[in-house]
Amino acid sequence: MQFTSEQHLDDGVLEREFTLGEIPGTLWTPGITRAPLVLMAHNNGLPKADPRLVARARYTAARGYAVATIDAAGCGDRPRSAADEQARADLRRAMQAGEPVDEIFESFIGPMVEKAVPEWQMTLDALLKMPGIAGPVGYSGGWTALGIRLAVVEPRIAAAGFFAGGFVPRAQREEARQVTIPLLFLLQWDDEGNPRQRALDLFDAFGSKEKTLHANLGGHTGTPWFELEDGCRFLDRHLK
Repeated sequence: MQFTSEQHLDDGVLEREFTLGEIPGTLWTPGITRAPLVLMAHNNGLPKADPRLVARARYTAARGYAVATIDAAGCGDRPRSAADEQARADLRRAMQAGEPVDEIFESFIGPMVEKAVPEWQMTLDALLKMPGIAGPVGYSGGWTALGIRLAVVEPRIAAAGFFAGGFVPRAQREEARQVTIPLLFLLQWDDEGNPRQRALDLFDAFGSKEKTLHANLGGHTGTPWFELEDGCRFLDRHLK
């Protein structure tokens, strides 16, 4: 892991850009000796510099956590395969025509999850070797499908916060039954891109004995800011 830049922010938070092989990432660390690690993931081609993700990361770091994100393959400035580009073009066409889109989502979200998991695990390995960063590890992000797979295969993740705003392939909906860690699930009641009943069915499928659903009125990007504070209290209970 090589750090390429750093910036000192308010509240004693240090923001550093890094590369791990061909993987670009950002790490935010608080001004304390030892901090639990939170992984924040995003999807849909968004860059790691997406303003909503950066705001969540900086707030969480100021609450005493080391927070890391990376650009998965096909996200941010990383190149997309011809198959991914074709799938996205097919998706735009189908949505404009009012046609079903589930199978198109399956065709590229599923493979993206398969590619992203080992990269996140490699990033996790490197981060936990750094002084001042410790387990247990939390996951927080809008890429719920990735979070489900990581929660199943990665025993170092002790708690997870999911946003119900993205498509979850059939494989991860089945894997949700194997997720047993404490879980906080956020749902926007009027999310225009995420059928409400599908989100509720996914919440019901999780195997966790401790799982909490927070539902708020509003569309996809309307999650209230106070949920970030509640999310940090959730992390405090399970990571500190």
